[in-house]
Amino acid sequence: MTTQSATLTSEIASPKARQRTLEQQQRMWGWVFLSPWIFGFLVFTALPIVASFLFTLTSFKIGQDMTFVGLSNWHKLFTDPLTLESLGVTIRFGLLSLPVSLGFPLLLATLLTSKILIGKPFFRLFFYMPYIVPAISSIFVWRAFLNGQTGWLDRILRLIGIANPPDWLFDTPYLNTGLIMLGLWGVGNAMLTMMAAMQGVPTELYEAAKVDGASRFKAWLHVTLPLITPVIFYNLVLTVIGLMQYFVPAFVLSNTLRSNPATNFINLFLYRTAFEYNDLAYAATLAWLIFIVALAMTIALFASSRRWVYYTSGE
Repeated sequence: MTTQSATLTSEIASPKARQRTLEQQQRMWGWVFLSPWIFGFLVFTALPIVASFLFTLTSFKIGQDMTFVGLSNWHKLFTDPLTLESLGVTIRFGLLSLPVSLGFPLLLATLLTSKILIGKPFFRLFFYMPYIVPAISSIFVWRAFLNGQTGWLDRILRLIGIANPPDWLFDTPYLNTGLIMLGLWGVGNAMLTMMAAMQGVPTELYEAAKVDGASRFKAWLHVTLPLITPVIFYNLVLTVIGLMQYFVPAFVLSNTLRSNPATNFINLFLYRTAFEYNDLAYAATLAWLIFIVALAMTIALFASSRRWVYYTSGE
């Protein structure tokens, strides 16, 4: 009797045991497939982050021994005039570039979703194509276009009566304007996301606004704009982070603008500190400064989004 009951118990328990074994195998294979990503994250992301922070506590220059200096590099951040200057250059450029970087694609998206525009597919392709052009190629094209002597922009300005047009890449008061014009070349992605958001606005809301006597502009202002604020917020966060990492245009133009302090952006200053001055410890400190400033700005944006970003879910 005892033997029969034990056999019956084992037969009942065996499916559960097999199920547990199957779950363990699935879990094991899940970790196996995740292991390349985990290894890559630990080796190429987590470890460099920890190492870069440790570098900020040392004096580390190529060809010299590493020595522990405590918070000296962090103290230098607030006393080094070049660091403060480069941070100021980046913030000033961001304040000028940010409204244009968001307003221009918003204007394009509004025009390309208009019912009265003819040839929408052509214009969508026309405005999006520059976004997929390699940045280096675009910068060289714009450098030729904005050249003060032979550039097409100054030639056009001379033709319409402006005798001495500015040199957009060498005259400091106009340098940010030239860089902003260069940046407009790549607004295709922001334009596309805003177009998608506008096309997702329910048509019955426009019909209700029309019944209430709202004009097209008021319907856009009170219906379209509030409903696409999540996408505007998304592009705003990406633009702010991108401005703190602004590097490629300034780096490509640095051969001709090296002596101009107006192009000494914080990320370019980081590059020069690391690979021209060989001060890797202070460069790591600059990288952490960029991260902290970008993080603070992002947190501030998320905190302010509760007041102006509208979600249809009500959250």
